[in-house]
Amino acid sequence: MSRVYNFSAGPAALPEAVLKQAQEELLDWHGTGMSVMEMSHRGKAFMRIAEEAEADLRELMEIPDDYKVLFLQGGASTQFAMVPLNLMGRTGRADYINTGSWSKKAIAEGGRYGEVKVIADTAADFTVPDADSLEISPDAAYLHYTPNETIQGVEFPYVPESGEVPLVADMSSTILSRPVEVSKFGVIYAGAQKNVGPAGLTLVIVREDLIGHAPESCPAMLNYQIHADAGSMYNTPPTYAWYLAGLVFKWLKAQGGLEVMAVINERKAEALYAAIDESDFYHNPVDPKCRSWMNVPFTLADPALDGLFLEEAAKAGLETLKGHRSVGGMRASIYNAMPEAGVQALIDFMKEFERRHG
Repeated sequence: MSRVYNFSAGPAALPEAVLKQAQEELLDWHGTGMSVMEMSHRGKAFMRIAEEAEADLRELMEIPDDYKVLFLQGGASTQFAMVPLNLMGRTGRADYINTGSWSKKAIAEGGRYGEVKVIADTAADFTVPDADSLEISPDAAYLHYTPNETIQGVEFPYVPESGEVPLVADMSSTILSRPVEVSKFGVIYAGAQKNVGPAGLTLVIVREDLIGHAPESCPAMLNYQIHADAGSMYNTPPTYAWYLAGLVFKWLKAQGGLEVMAVINERKAEALYAAIDESDFYHNPVDPKCRSWMNVPFTLADPALDGLFLEEAAKAGLETLKGHRSVGGMRASIYNAMPEAGVQALIDFMKEFERRHG
């Protein structure tokens, strides 16, 4: 079978080495005679897996000791509610920045639990607000933003300075793609299905002083304190997804860590954007100063060719390139697991398609 490169925005490609290791260990994990997906989450074997995964993630991201790491369920969409439920009660209001589809969903959900103020809105412009234009409310319980909009392909080139107001970030599509200074944030959350592992797991990194403020009416499953006290095992966690995430963490360490991944990811993105910019046949709608490293949308000069492009790309082993319906055209998601050879294969195909149809 010829090589297939999966450009899906999520669930996304996993490192081949991780899939092979999971395959080898599927029926018998380290001589236990059991698959990880069959193990008790409270047994010694799985506790070892869980502890190693957290330790490796803390090492990779250099997470300070005064932060809890939670391995939860519900995706980033559940965090749209968990964040205000746990944090907003401190003042009853919060600031949000709107830069695209996922910001909008977070804003709508946050408004169910208190007063939401949108301090900047650039969603329609495929850009982000200037750093010095942000006017953060001094009484905001937190400032929420989406560092990377997966659908629009818009990425913040900076971390907002929020002062004493805790900064909350939906890092679903950027986590582990480069180093990040965790101490700048109050809460970092991320669905796993892009750079961490399979769908079903959600990472939450939360500063300890922000835990314990949920109202009595907060459901137990949405209370950070309860999950932190239970070591992310208040209920049965997504054990196999947790295990696979742990394998991804070890793979990242073997690559040289997040500094190395940042160099590779930037190189991949620059090559693809260069191919788009050098052509009159393809176009990227995003302000160049805030183009995503992870999600690259592009349109064809003639939209009538979209179907043929996708058909021929699939035959060439380039899968899941159809853009989101709200943007149109194509979208190439080039997360950590996408090798540079995959990006080059896409570039070569784009040039050949333009030669024949441009």
